[in-house]
Amino acid sequence: MGEAFSEFKDSFSYGSRTDLTFKFLRMLSEEDAAETIRRVLEETGSLFDTGDPAAVIDIAIRTQAESYGSRDLNERYRYEDTPFTPPPAPVAESAVALLTSSGHFVEGDDPEPFGVVGMTQEEAVARIDDFLRETPQLSVIPIDTPADRLVVRQAGYDIRGAVADHQVSLPLSHLCDLESEGVVGRVIPDAYSFVGATAQGRIIKQAGPAWADLLLEAGTDAALLVPV
Repeated sequence: MGEAFSEFKDSFSYGSRTDLTFKFLRMLSEEDAAETIRRVLEETGSLFDTGDPAAVIDIAIRTQAESYGSRDLNERYRYEDTPFTPPPAPVAESAVALLTSSGHFVEGDDPEPFGVVGMTQEEAVARIDDFLRETPQLSVIPIDTPADRLVVRQAGYDIRGAVADHQVSLPLSHLCDLESEGVVGRVIPDAYSFVGATAQGRIIKQAGPAWADLLLEAGTDAALLVPV
């Protein structure tokens, strides 16, 4: 059975293609999405002559920004009563923890989602609907973990950038550099990661409070949140 264009453009947003770089296509009309793809293909054709991908990248970034900037926020995710908690001390005197929704874990400490041993990235993408219904699991990652022992698996985004450079979504070394430069007081010894493709309600009502207690028990004054 063929795939309608509307299904194709929507498939990049937690669909069969799971490439969140182009998730914004779902927010466009069919006409605007078609024009965006036409422009991308046109500039891609120019690469044979120029070898410069800047124009293609610019189309993706500009259209994404316009799409997110012009759309109405989903009312389910608007929280008018978010409490403001003043930091107890300046950042340069604070203990800072790292929490990311990238889906990283340490080799040998696989959270084994749904009890599956050795789940591949492809298998995770195919089970995106299951992840969206499941309460996320938190992985503990020692801040000094070598890059070659880091693994990333995430059902909700294209992990190629993170595989090429884990610092993109798990900035362990960057945070340690800030500590050595005196920008932050000290780094909490463990970083934390989970699969961000999940229902916000489950984080707010179930996992989040326990995670907050875990960070407080570790002596955290502030947390660097890296949403993916």
